[in-house]
This record gives sequence, C-alpha cells and structure tokens, in this order.
Amino acid sequence: MPSSVETELLDADDARHLLIRTGFAPAGADLAPYVGLTRAEAVDRVLATARTEAVTPLPAWCAEPLPTRGRHYDELRAWWMGEMLVTPSPVTERMTLFWHNHFTSGQDKVPEPQMMAQQNSLLRRHALGNFATMLHEVAKDPAMLLYLDGASNRKGKPNENFAREVMELFTLGEGQYTQQDVAEAARAYTGWAVDSDTGQFVSRPAQHDDGVKTVLGHSGPFDGDAMLDILLGEPQTAHFVAAKMWREFVSDTPDTAQLDHVAAHFRASRYDISTALRALLLMPAFWDERNRGVLVSSPVTFIVGTIRRFGVTYGDTAPFARTSAALGENLFYPPNVKGWPGGVAWINSSTLLARKQFVEQLFRATEAARPRMAAAMTKTAAKAPPRTQGGMRFDLDGWLARYGLSASDKPDLSQQLQMQHAVLPLAPVDAIAAGSSAQAYLQALLMDPVYQLT
Repeated sequence: MPSSVETELLDADDARHLLIRTGFAPAGADLAPYVGLTRAEAVDRVLATARTEAVTPLPAWCAEPLPTRGRHYDELRAWWMGEMLVTPSPVTERMTLFWHNHFTSGQDKVPEPQMMAQQNSLLRRHALGNFATMLHEVAKDPAMLLYLDGASNRKGKPNENFAREVMELFTLGEGQYTQQDVAEAARAYTGWAVDSDTGQFVSRPAQHDDGVKTVLGHSGPFDGDAMLDILLGEPQTAHFVAAKMWREFVSDTPDTAQLDHVAAHFRASRYDISTALRALLLMPAFWDERNRGVLVSSPVTFIVGTIRRFGVTYGDTAPFARTSAALGENLFYPPNVKGWPGGVAWINSSTLLARKQFVEQLFRATEAARPRMAAAMTKTAAKAPPRTQGGMRFDLDGWLARYGLSASDKPDLSQQLQMQHAVLPLAPVDAIAAGSSAQAYLQALLMDPVYQLT
C-alpha cells in the first residue's frame, strides 16, 4: 500500500519544488501537468522522461581524429549549455551534471575535448540507469584514466591515484579504507591504458600485476573489474552515494533514518539509480517545508533555470557558459579531484554581484523584445538593439500577461503574491518599494537573495 506521503496531491508550489529540484526552474506551462497528481505519480512522471542521449547533436569535431587539443573546449561547454536549455528531460541533464561532479575529470589534465565529450555521453547514458555499470565504464573511460593517472599505472610501478579516489570519492568515502588497501588495489588496476593514436581504452596484460592482493578483507588475484565489484559489495557504497544525492536534491544535512531507507532501496535494486532517486523524492524530508529554499542554485542551474523559467530566447549559448565559469562553475574544468564543493561556496560578494548583473541583462533584453519600443526607435538604433548576453530576448509583457499585467502596471497585493510564488521558494527578504511597476517588482524579486535558493 502506498504511504500517505506518496498519495498527497500536488499544488502549484509543490510541482514547482519538484521540478526545480530535479531539473531547472520550470516555465509556468510546465507545472500544469503535475498539479493534482499524487506525489508518487508526479515523481514517476519526472522519471519517465529520462533519456540516454542528448537531443542536440555533438559538434562535428567530436568525431574527428585526435588531436584537436583544447581549442574546442569552449564550444563543448556552449553545446552542453544549449542541451540543458532545450532538453525535454531536465532530470536527465541535472543527473548528468550531478555525475560530472561525482566522477570528476577536467580540462587541466585531459587535453582532448573529444575525450570529455565521450565521458559526457557516458554519464548521460547511465544518468538514471545502473550505478554499478556506470562505475565499471567510468573506470575505463579515457578521460578518467588520464585525469587520475590510471593510464600510467603498470606492474612494478603502480600509481595509486585512481585506487584512492575510486574509494574516497566514488564509492566508500573518507575513513572507510586504509593506505594498505589503496596500495593493494592500485595493483589490481595495472595494465589499463589509453591508446595514444586512437585515444581509446586498451588493456595491456603484460603490464598487469596478476599476483594476489588483499583489499578490505578480501584476498585474490584481482583485476580492476574484480576490485570494483568488491567496492560495490560494500554496504557503505550505497549509503555514500545516496548521501551525495540527498545533499544535491534535499538538504545539506541528511536525516539518518530516511537516508538509510533510500540506501537500502539503492542496494536492494542492485544500484538502480532511478529506484534510489524515486525513494529519495518520496521521503517526507523532500517535501518538508523546512527543506524548501535551503539549497543554493549552482551557476549552471541559476542561468539555465532563469532562461527556461521566463521563456527567454537567445542566439549564441557561449556567453552563458562563460558567465557560468565566471560564477565559479566552468563546465569540464572542476577545481580539483573533489569537484565543486557547492552549497554556500557558490556565493560570495563577487559572484552575488555577477548573478545580479545577469538579472540586469535579462531586463535589458526586454527592451529588444518589445515591438512598440522597437518601432519608436530611430532607424539607426533599430539596426543595433541593446546588446544583451547571448542575444537574449525576454518578452516581459507576455510573461506578465498571465497575471493580467503589463510592465508599467502596478500589481495589487494578490498579483504581487502570485509573482512571488512563481519565482521564489520563500518570501523575499528585502523590502520592495511601494507602488513599484510590475517590471520593477519582478526585477526586485529576482534581485532578492532568496532568488539564489531552491
């Protein structure tokens, strides 16, 4: 029998909470199909959109022979921002972004952008699939082998980097293994390499140490795949990954009992990610009012969410990728092996100012979107509309029309509250000048610190 949590019906605020946490800020029209569904039905609807491939084709150079070096990385970043902006399955891209920060690799040690494009496709293919399968494939991914020095790990001269990070960052977490476990595990991964001509994974038996290893209490002539299976056999792995998902989608502080429940579902399903995410999204903690507006939007979710929420049109997506990098999240270039720390680390005086400048650019884009204003411009000015990031165009009047307003109208209290609910998870903390026009009122909401929260 379904629990009472699962059978509660969603209102618009609930639907917005679900969609913004599992994807990016939704447009108003995206909410309607979810309002009135039970929580279980709504979660299942989100998961049913999951994809294994992007809807936009990768840049043509991704299929070119190596090398191209780093000259295409900016184009790859712009491509992924574009995919996130148009995907019909935001949960797929949100989970791909999550795994990008879990299985960390980056441009600083992976000179070939084709390799990072290949890894990105791998993460998307398994984003809501099977974690065990993804772990095995990531371990042999050329970008990962280069990033964590696995490609130089050979018999007699083992490199411990991958062996350590696969335990600490990918499966068990800190304090769950010893240095001796790392040293022995490193021997198991010897012989995995990257072909210098093709950039593909190769196994070199002559460089593999086939002797007996003892790791986490298990002994045998383990190879790399056997070693990964040992890690997957540890109950701590399901708990560690479930805890990271909790911090990404619910709150910074997991509830012990509810997290144990999610981890148990994850392990019992043999690491089915959709099963774990479904269990997480149907925990009471996910829907608890105290856990709404407590997570800080990452630069990518802030930018993509804003554009999707307001139906903003745009041309080039490269400026969005550059803005994300300036805000601290440079796709395919994490700060270190631990990835981006997230949370409050996203916000400081510099990045908060830059986020507000992005909102200002959005409202400058309303000028270029108004036919009446464009008609009133001189011919010279009409040929050169206000410069906005990414060629953005925001139909402000069209967005406000759902509340019976135009930009110059003064919203009444009911209209103000409707606008608040549409864009903020909590009430604004800054006072808004009385008598503000609808445009000024909306801009004040987006300038409020609460707009940075989900």
